[in-house]
Amino acid sequence: MIRKIIHIDEEKCNGCGLCAEACHEGAIDIIDGKAKLVREHFCDGFGDCLPNCPTGAISFEEREAPAYDEAAVKASQNRKTDGMTGSQHIKAEEKKMSEMNPEMQPHKGGCPGSAMMHFKKKEETQPQEDVRTERPASELGQWPCQIKLLPERAPFFDGAKLLIAADCTAYAYANMHGDFMRGKITLIGCPKLDAVDYTDKLATIISNNDIKSVTIVRMEVPCCGGLQRAAENALKSSGKFIPWQVVTISRDGRILD
Repeated sequence: MIRKIIHIDEEKCNGCGLCAEACHEGAIDIIDGKAKLVREHFCDGFGDCLPNCPTGAISFEEREAPAYDEAAVKASQNRKTDGMTGSQHIKAEEKKMSEMNPEMQPHKGGCPGSAMMHFKKKEETQPQEDVRTERPASELGQWPCQIKLLPERAPFFDGAKLLIAADCTAYAYANMHGDFMRGKITLIGCPKLDAVDYTDKLATIISNNDIKSVTIVRMEVPCCGGLQRAAENALKSSGKFIPWQVVTISRDGRILD
């Protein structure tokens, strides 16, 4: 059958093994110092291994491959359960939790607190409501959201509208979720506090993924200009023609332009 499956560029692979650790299905092994997809029927095509690769050696492709065999994966996992390490037990538990809650699809990234998750919203154009509290629900589309923690490639970037926002905007502007975050993948940061230029990271994200648009939301304070410049320079260096806009928020929570 023709389906989505991972591809490993062995020339780029440095044999670090992070992809094999991230693949809780056990589809990848390290052989002769290189990562190899040795069990194609174990690869579910979700790409848990992608954000863990430091050299960008892993990508998606659509080709002839055997169907994903969930029963075989579970049988293999059961055989290994007794010898699992602590981190493997954590991954198994995260897998179980994701199956219980189909709204969340975890994509591991090392530290459990920065493990990737894609929150699928039922209606991207309509406000969400938390039925437990009858209050507006979060419009955050993924985790993590900090620019420094986000991977350069991830399934939730495919066809995404990006919101690149300064940290303080969510506190200054009352309806950040409804007016800006809804239907977008949110990237937040503060170049002054992080003491970093986000240009290269943002350029790589825009270049390596199918980004549909970019909205930059910044505060009126001068230091927020660093975030805007980084985003603008990233768009230029990506070589792509993507619709983009800048919105400035005042310190008392008004939209200035």
